[in-house]
Amino acid sequence: MAKEKIIFRCRECGGNSLKWMGQCPECGQWDTLEQITRKSGSVSGSGRSVPTAQPVPIDSVDHNRLQRRRTSIAEFDRVLGGGIVDGSLVLIGGDPGIGKSTLMLQVVSWLARHGQKCLYVSGEESLSQIALRAQRLNAHASTLFIVAETNVAAIVEMIGKDKYDAVVIDSIQTVFHPDISSTPGSVTQVREASMEFMRLAKACDTPI
Repeated sequence: MAKEKIIFRCRECGGNSLKWMGQCPECGQWDTLEQITRKSGSVSGSGRSVPTAQPVPIDSVDHNRLQRRRTSIAEFDRVLGGGIVDGSLVLIGGDPGIGKSTLMLQVVSWLARHGQKCLYVSGEESLSQIALRAQRLNAHASTLFIVAETNVAAIVEMIGKDKYDAVVIDSIQTVFHPDISSTPGSVTQVREASMEFMRLAKACDTPI
């Protein structure tokens, strides 16, 4: 049975401490340390076993299979170095209302229309709102799946069950990790969610 490990994490800077202190030793802020309970041998205390990576000789790695998937948006591909790479985690940033959600819906819909199975996870909009926007953008495809979810553990389990060619999570500011007591969008939540999605992307070889 996995043992529980207690650490204290600053909700402002994300720094860790093995004991509670009134002042964060990393950033100096007061009353920002929050208790986090983790189970050893699991990912972020969720009870899921951690797949152990095994070292391999570098000469045995087939680098030729690494291909970049282009989309219909040339500037998007250029920023990513020529296209989407499997197993990568990409964070799209920008001011509110600048069009991040619209851009990513266009990207996954284009991939889906070309035979790739894609998942769009929304933490901000309802399914009907996404479907309405997709209709406006002519972004419908039979292999594009949508879901409204904000729990990181539920999203990880969902992606782990089915093999997706690409996943969009909209947005990192709205999802929360159940092991973290701070509010969605805080430094700690964004950091933990990003690390969890990075581990998932590499384990499943799926771009997120």
